[in-house]
Amino acid sequence: MAAGIWVRKYVGKVEHFLVAGREMDVFLGIASLAATEFGIVTCMYTAEAGYKYGFAGATPGICQAIALFVIGVTGFCIKPLRDSGVFTIPELLERRFGPRVRWASGLVIVLGGLLNMGVFLRIGGEFLILVAGLGGDTFPLEWMMTVLLVMVAVYTILGGMLSVLVTDFLQFVVMSVGLIAVTLLILFQIGWSELAATVHAKHGPGGFNPFIHAELGWPYVLFQMCVTTAATLTWQTSIARVLAAKDTQTGRQIYTRTSFFFVCRFLIPGIWGIAALAILAPEATPSNALHAMPTFLSQFVPVGLMGLLIAAMLAADMSTDSSYMLTWSSVIYNDLLAPWHRGRWNDRVGLLCNRLIVAAIGLFLLVYGLWYPLEGNVWDYLAVTGTIYLASMSTLLIACCYWQQANDWGAFAAIITGATIPSAYLVAQHFAATQTWAKQVGPYYSGIAAYALTAVAMVVGSLLKYFFRPRLTEVA
Repeated sequence: MAAGIWVRKYVGKVEHFLVAGREMDVFLGIASLAATEFGIVTCMYTAEAGYKYGFAGATPGICQAIALFVIGVTGFCIKPLRDSGVFTIPELLERRFGPRVRWASGLVIVLGGLLNMGVFLRIGGEFLILVAGLGGDTFPLEWMMTVLLVMVAVYTILGGMLSVLVTDFLQFVVMSVGLIAVTLLILFQIGWSELAATVHAKHGPGGFNPFIHAELGWPYVLFQMCVTTAATLTWQTSIARVLAAKDTQTGRQIYTRTSFFFVCRFLIPGIWGIAALAILAPEATPSNALHAMPTFLSQFVPVGLMGLLIAAMLAADMSTDSSYMLTWSSVIYNDLLAPWHRGRWNDRVGLLCNRLIVAAIGLFLLVYGLWYPLEGNVWDYLAVTGTIYLASMSTLLIACCYWQQANDWGAFAAIITGATIPSAYLVAQHFAATQTWAKQVGPYYSGIAAYALTAVAMVVGSLLKYFFRPRLTEVA
């Protein structure tokens, strides 16, 4: 926090606040991206996947590692995006599809992003309370969430992306040491063979192969491929690193060199979840699979190392929350408020506006995290809420960069389709009349449909404009 607050004196322009003056090098970018994409919520949902599905639960990490490496090597979409010199993806889309598409794109990005991040504080608070052995009466979840939020908001509001990058680097070091230490303790105390035997005993061959797992199968794998590829192309926290890089080649190297970390991101906490499955006695096993890993760690990790673990998880959570708050605020300021400021606000007004937006996002996250009832697996919820904008933005970005016939009709059709399908699924989960339908369809089929139909909507909408526009002009 001290380092994050100290660098605020270097923030004199909106560009410094949002993209750190575009001066980020490869190594800082690797540390920042890795720290941002591993928070307490990451540790919790990946451990839950390991506990419920065995090693097959690491499938999303493998998919995203492949996507990062391929896109980094080829420069697919991210090269023209970085070369354009924009602050956000909607800003690039405006050049091709017009200002209305830019505003609509910013709206679905913020909607999907805030819904996605809405559960971060609650899950982070639950982890810290469980792993430290704090009872709900001793230190209520609401207070834990508030403390986490204030810690993150202070330096993010003051220093923006500069503070995020500096603190990310420090947090990456602490986080890495803690993760490796706890993982080594598990491997030495329990053993790899015991972990593998537990997975085979509980899940059979499906614990190693997602295609034959009773609860997963090919829809799960295909959906993960869609989500992770789209996230690599358009997820705001990842793209922020590309846009903050000092040049296009640096942005591509950040992707390729960070790719394998995403396997570790899913595998290491997955091992912790498998260890919980192996060690916890039936009477000590919590009813919520999400709480199995922190319950296990609270009993397994000795004094001293427990302090390092909590420091590592606090570092991970702060780096994730700060980056997410900043990236969503950048879209609100740069795209949703663009019709009002039109780039004419001076840096003083722009910085004040951005800081107020970050504070407002923090307040929303606190309130939303307290009342939203989470249904199903955390990763499924994050993948579905992310799809609200990932499906349309990945389609629009690819079309913007590589399809000459793409136009605003197709863009609007893709935005509406991509947001409607996952939103309808989320709503259906919470109403008795549609819960049966939601369970039958499931997050995987609804997610696959969102990506497929969004691409179809882009093509059909664009072609319809070429077909009807000349006729409408003649009639007029």
